[in-house]
Amino acid sequence: VQLVESGGGLVQPGGSLRLSCAASGFTFSNSAMSWYRQAPGKERELVAVISSAGGSTAYGDSVKGRFTISRDNAKSTVYLEMNSLKPEDTAVYYCNIGGLHGYWGQGTQVTVSS
Repeated sequence: VQLVESGGGLVQPGGSLRLSCAASGFTFSNSAMSWYRQAPGKERELVAVISSAGGSTAYGDSVKGRFTISRDNAKSTVYLEMNSLKPEDTAVYYCNIGGLHGYWGQGTQVTVSS
């Protein structure tokens, strides 16, 4: 299993970013996928989950209405569109399959600061 995140960076408050996670080594179209994040000194937090076909999604309370998870099964890629970013969204964002005891990418840093 390999998960490779990209798209992080520095953005001003109120700005937007789109993260991508390219997956390989498993049957992507059969697998629910998740995004987590971890800020310095804090526990890893579930951000969003999407079902295998993409028809069902769920979000953490802190990102509801601002973030959107989506996927392209033809490209074996899951996305996280982040809008109205706040300084408290600053964290390393991780792509995941299988939950806390599953597989993780290397993470991509998102920093929201003026």
